[in-house]
Amino acid sequence: MTSRLSPEDQQKVDQYLSAPQHQVERQPFRVWRLLAVVVAVTIGLGLLSRLLSRLVL
Repeated sequence: MTSRLSPEDQQKVDQYLSAPQHQVERQPFRVWRLLAVVVAVTIGLGLLSRLLSRLVL
């Protein structure tokens, strides 16, 4: 894929991206952890809703 940038602009972009603040190592995305958090929050809010409904009625 060819770049639409001029060589000077591409060099500026490459310098910007190679700066230390842009070289942060990230942990791999964990789908199962996200799913567990979503399920836990959903169950927790459901239980809180039931508790509040019992207190009101």
